[in-house]
Amino acid sequence: MRINVLNTLARATALLVVPALLSCGGGGGDGDGGSVEPPQTVALTAPANLASGLTGTVTLSATASTNAGIVAVEFQVDGVAVGAEDTTAPYSASVDTSQWASGQHVLRARGRDAAGNRSAWSTALVRFGGGRNLPAGFSMNEGWVAGLANATAFAQAPDGRLFVAEQGGNLRVVKNGVLLGSPFVSLSVDTAGERGLIGVTTHPNFASNRWVYVYYTRVNGAARNNRISRFVATGDIVAGPETVILDLPNLSTASNHNGGGMKFGADGKLYVAVGDNNDGALAQNLGHPFGKMLRLNDDGAVPADNPFANTQAGQGRLVWAYGLRNPFTFAVQAGTGRMHINDVGQETWEEINLGAAGANYGWPASEGPANVTTGVTAPLFAYAHDPASPEGSGPGGFFTGQAIAGGTFYPTSGSGLFPAAYRGQYFFADFLGRFIGVLDSANGNAAYTFGSLSGLPVDMLAGSDGALYVLTRGAITRISAP
Repeated sequence: MRINVLNTLARATALLVVPALLSCGGGGGDGDGGSVEPPQTVALTAPANLASGLTGTVTLSATASTNAGIVAVEFQVDGVAVGAEDTTAPYSASVDTSQWASGQHVLRARGRDAAGNRSAWSTALVRFGGGRNLPAGFSMNEGWVAGLANATAFAQAPDGRLFVAEQGGNLRVVKNGVLLGSPFVSLSVDTAGERGLIGVTTHPNFASNRWVYVYYTRVNGAARNNRISRFVATGDIVAGPETVILDLPNLSTASNHNGGGMKFGADGKLYVAVGDNNDGALAQNLGHPFGKMLRLNDDGAVPADNPFANTQAGQGRLVWAYGLRNPFTFAVQAGTGRMHINDVGQETWEEINLGAAGANYGWPASEGPANVTTGVTAPLFAYAHDPASPEGSGPGGFFTGQAIAGGTFYPTSGSGLFPAAYRGQYFFADFLGRFIGVLDSANGNAAYTFGSLSGLPVDMLAGSDGALYVLTRGAITRISAP
């Protein structure tokens, strides 16, 4: 299965935080306008940066330079205001850590002068202790749907149904919260290692064409290759024959690094994440589809505006971005089309990359922030695998995990939504770390702990009902708003 590679990564991990996050010049995302005072006019003095195991009520303290004209200081936890501004020095605010999930959080303080000008944020990366697995008020049902067999990926149709891929070849349907007994379709697949039925998505016009796309490893005589096919839904089962969209090249004897993520972009094109099949050199070969993000028309044809459509031949014309190792999952933000690609690392880093046409993410010469040279797109965020580094030391943090394997953009509008601080944010998960994190693009791509799971997460989506759904190997977890 595509997850087996994770078994080689059982080691302690530290989280890399964008260095600007920990400086007093870190950006804020409130868009309040006003000029910015020189750095260091306000300093967050407590808790200390990299403080760990904070429990109970914690006091946030800040000081202001005597010549800065500061009349008030505001405090935040993970971009959320902590009470009202404090207008009396020494400045402070109280945080009840029991209201937050145990794990990594970012504290901030900044000042305001009488004219409304604000200082830069002063920040600290800390870890809250305790045993809370979600922020206060959220509800989590880890057995919302049970009985899945080695699930790998899922997608939601516009009518609310979930299509769930099981590695063994069954595509299951969840309807009104119930796992239907009969599969939508059963495919003959090779399940060695990370192979099998490992990707699924629905067409943007599913309501009218009822098209469901799958990514699976087929038995091709003595050979094996990954195939993308389309099926038509009649009710809750397939109707008619398989339509082959794309046959990828035959696999080597290596059964890992198949990728499998599939999504339609805001442009209506089908994006497919393909692993390097354990051959890193292929990730830099623009004439070969392995180690790439591919972009297809919905019938498998090459879009004329693909970045290499006129310079490459064959399936190289489908390449949209390259230099990837094993992109299990990725997500596309509704409306904006912004893409985040989760790439599972080898010995050192897990990555979240910003999808961009023609981008080279550097694998195998570059992994995480290491060896990012001219022409290589550095990750938005990466967490490390260095067992020699004490947890929380250096520029790192407190997340520990070994394989990034789920991601989704939370919507900005709709019903049943999470509180405003989570809207538009990117949620991600780690397979062996069993955590859910939030990447805050409005605040320097800082990462916060949202929750933890007992199951092994492989995929994630924000449902049409406002709930967050996490697919584990054997079940679907549903997380709902306060």
